[in-house]
Amino acid sequence: MMWITIGVISWLIGWRANVWLAAQPTSRFTTLMVPVTFGLTLVMIWEASVRGFEISPVLLPAPSVIAVTFVQSLDILWQDFVQTVIKGALSGYILGCGAAFLIAIVIDRFPFLQRGLLPVGNFVAALPIVGMAPILVMWFGFDWQSKAAVVVVMVFFPMLVNTVEGLQATDKMQRDLMRTYASSYMQTLIKLRLPAAMPFIFNGLKITTTLALIGAIVAEFFGSPIKGMGFRISTSVGQLALDLVWAEIVVAAIVGSAFYGGVAKLEKALTFWHPSQRG
Repeated sequence: MMWITIGVISWLIGWRANVWLAAQPTSRFTTLMVPVTFGLTLVMIWEASVRGFEISPVLLPAPSVIAVTFVQSLDILWQDFVQTVIKGALSGYILGCGAAFLIAIVIDRFPFLQRGLLPVGNFVAALPIVGMAPILVMWFGFDWQSKAAVVVVMVFFPMLVNTVEGLQATDKMQRDLMRTYASSYMQTLIKLRLPAAMPFIFNGLKITTTLALIGAIVAEFFGSPIKGMGFRISTSVGQLALDLVWAEIVVAAIVGSAFYGGVAKLEKALTFWHPSQRG
């Protein structure tokens, strides 16, 4: 009964705090504190509900138990982070997005390729990851190379479509003006079309941040060495060590949010002139 009371009190305090914050003038402090307060309230309700209703830790461990496991397993979590995020997701993200960017420029230069490559890319993007991952694992082996290959397949098409769309964002008058200055294709690309395409390019980069992490983790379910976030989640579920599973999920959530936030910060710094970044 005590834990249920704590949960209700936590909800009331969090609700009142967010109402007060919402009534304050918009600032960096209030913008940050509203989601923080909401998140802490959910954690307290989660803790109180698990304790109060005596939910089995096999079904749902308490946040405090997950936190203890997180601290005690830092070496394991770091090893899995390096294997999955740095080696698998990040390398595949760079290769996939880089290749998509270069091919988008080629498609823009030779428009007939758009009718041939984009349908093929659309077909590849529609392939289920659970079908592609085992094949790529057999091709590239059980180490991080196969996970990077899965990530390349997942991020390539969204990045390609956004970049091609961005390169076509300029209007006819702007392109005609560049022609009157006798600009070459490369000069027009660098000085007009790429700057105009930057919001689209960063939109593709932001979309693919989460796809890269998901792809690397899921690919590890189909074969990996004895390390990696997907491997750890799979084996820990079999051992009913749900606290370690949730610890891995926390790492994935933090990494995914930081990755997305970093790309968004870079976008704001490089496209400050765009209307979407003003105010």
